[in-house]
Parts: sequence; structure tokens; C-alpha cells
Amino acid sequence: MSEPMHRRQVLKAAAAGAVALGLSPRSRAEAVPPLRASGAKRALRVAHLTDIHVQPELRAAEGLAAALAHVQSLDDKPQLILTGGDHVMDCFSQDEARTKLQWELLAKVFRDGNSLPVRHAIGNHDVWGWNKGKSKTTGDEPMWGKRFALDQIGMERSYHSFDQAGWHFVCLDSISHDPNNANGYLGKLGDEQIDWLARDLESTPKSTPVLVLSHIPILTVTGILGRPDKKSNDYNCSGGVMHTDSSQIRDLFARHPNVKVCLSGHTHRLDRVDFCGVSYICNGAVCGNWWKGVHYECREGFAVLDLFSDGSFENTYIPYGWHAESQG
Repeated sequence: MSEPMHRRQVLKAAAAGAVALGLSPRSRAEAVPPLRASGAKRALRVAHLTDIHVQPELRAAEGLAAALAHVQSLDDKPQLILTGGDHVMDCFSQDEARTKLQWELLAKVFRDGNSLPVRHAIGNHDVWGWNKGKSKTTGDEPMWGKRFALDQIGMERSYHSFDQAGWHFVCLDSISHDPNNANGYLGKLGDEQIDWLARDLESTPKSTPVLVLSHIPILTVTGILGRPDKKSNDYNCSGGVMHTDSSQIRDLFARHPNVKVCLSGHTHRLDRVDFCGVSYICNGAVCGNWWKGVHYECREGFAVLDLFSDGSFENTYIPYGWHAESQG
């Protein structure tokens, strides 16, 4: 087993001045003044890297290294990386050897090519063995399910919160078992996590702006961008594409107007929904079309967020210039 990507190791790497891999040019285009017209100061600059899907194939590790190098080469460099889940190509339907290989590869790229502190949310592809038939698991394995991913990224629990630079950050676990499909999943928090979230927001000062990170979107239009059903003419959004408890979460947010922005990935697409004072943003995918090029409007990229002291923010999606192997 490779050395886990514990936060203390990332911070140790930062202290040691780990060198970025230098695969991407420096960029000045994303620089944002530290003061808004309103007079609010920028509190923190954050990079959001979601849907990495690292694997040995398609030069995916090299692509992740390029993305990390680009993040760290920005003239106005972020102080924190948020990863949004689906760190590896797939553990859901893979055996233990393949699962271990992918996580070891991810850990190596971050260890060799990143000097910034990292906070994580997990995605459906990070969960080991929920498809028991394809993964050849029984469910009794000590690291089965989310335990494997949590061990690798150094988390005791699949959801948590923290404070930094005057903002409160909530990292959710979007992935629940689908009761109608033993081998499937739904975007849902579940009662225990909903109760925790309610307590967490209640204990956060009303003057402190909140950023919520999830893998599956809480609210998005990307789930209904296809054609309507031929028989009903209805647009349908799968519970695997958007949170099935979206209304419950949004009702909770309505009681806490300091919740400002919700970041997600999962769809490998770009959208922003501003609704009832909260901005719900899908920030594409580091891997684009699973390392096969552009996915609809979404190039391989990551987002940079500038968070200001008054609770406002700016979100910019940045393609990092990756050329997929399948494109020749």
C-alpha cells in the first residue's frame, strides 16, 4: 500500500518547498485584484479540482501532473486545493489490485507534484466494491466501500467542515446506496449527515460566509440537457446526476443565508445556477472526457475561486492546455 495522502504530509511537502512539475506555462490572465469595488478584501484564493479519474492508461497521471503544475504556476497562486471526488478512474466495479494501483498512482502524482494543502470530498468512483459482482468483493473486506478512499486521503469520516480565512467550508459525502439497485448509488446525504449539516450550519456564526463542496450537484441543469422522453415529453433528471434530497438541503440553506456557494463536479460539464441567494456551480473535470478529449463544452480544466470578506466570490474555469492521447 502506498503512503496515504494525509493532510499532514501535504503540509510537510509545502514546508519543504516541493517543486511543481513545470508542464504548463505561467498565466497572468486569472489574476484578480485583492480588493473589490465594494471595498471587500479577498480572503482566500482556492483551486477546485474535480473528477480527476487518474488511471495508468491515456497518460492520465501526466495530465494530473500538468493540472497541478498549472495551478501552482499561476502568478496569483491559490492557497488551498479542494478536490471534488472521483479521484481515480473507478473503484466501484474493480477488484482490490486495480483499486490499489489507481490510488497509489494518485498519491505519487500529488506527492511529487504538489506543494499546496488539500481538502477532499469523495465521489462515486472512489467507493470500492459496491458493485460486488464486477469487483469480486463480498462486502466483508476491511477496506470495502468508502474506507479505502478515506484511508488514502487521510480522512476519518466521509464528511467534515473547517474554517479558513474567515470562511466556513463544508465537505459533503454525496454518495448513498440506491435502495432499488444493490449495485448502484444515489446523490443523497442521508439522515445522519443531514442532521450533522444542520448542526454545523447552526453553530457557524451568521456573519461567516459558507462554501459547500459536494461531488454530485445539489442543484444543476446539466442533468436535463438531453432530449425529453419520447412518450411523456418530460425532462427527467436521474438521482445519480443530482441530489435526490436537493429540496431538503435547499430548505436548510434557506435558514442560513450565509451559505453562498456550492461547488460540485460529477457531470464533467460546466453550469451555474443562482437560486435563492446561493450559487450552485458545476466546475467541469480535470480529465475532461475521461482523458479522451473535450466533453461537450467542457475542456480538461480546473476552477479558481476568489473568496472575499463580504461573502462574495468569483469563479473562473481554467483549461490547462492538455492534449488528449486519443486526439492524436
